[in-house]
Amino acid sequence: MSTEETAAPTKAAPEDDGMTWWYKWLCKIAGVLGGISCAVSGVWNCVTVNPLNIAAGVWMVLNAFVLFLCEVPFCCQFIEFANAVAARADKLKPWQKAFFYCGMALFPVFLSFSFTTLFGNAIAFATGVLYGLASLGKKGDAVTYARLQHQKQGDEERMTGTTNGAPE
Repeated sequence: MSTEETAAPTKAAPEDDGMTWWYKWLCKIAGVLGGISCAVSGVWNCVTVNPLNIAAGVWMVLNAFVLFLCEVPFCCQFIEFANAVAARADKLKPWQKAFFYCGMALFPVFLSFSFTTLFGNAIAFATGVLYGLASLGKKGDAVTYARLQHQKQGDEERMTGTTNGAPE
């Protein structure tokens, strides 16, 4: 066997994160809409004299850039490192993305609580919530759940030495 043939099995297969194709697209679309809302609200938030509002607006524009970079890197095709960042973001587990996106969206709200920061970051936060829901996994079916409950009941009966509530 050549070295190429022996090296092929060592490559890690891409992890299946349990998300369906339509849910992945839903998360990406929510990320794009969240980026647009963060960018527009962030620029609007910077039109003020309050320094905390300006800082929150700059953070929101930065959030928009990160959302575009991670979710739709083709929008940032003239940035050299865009594909590398997107590839790294795709390797993250859904719960990591959820934590990252929700944290990014909450920071400007804590910095300057206003209508603009609250609703500007709502869709970005919703993107994090969608990824958080994806990390919970698929819902089980009723037949499998009933089978597990029946098996659990049988195990408990064997441990206690009873059947149908009467001791043996």
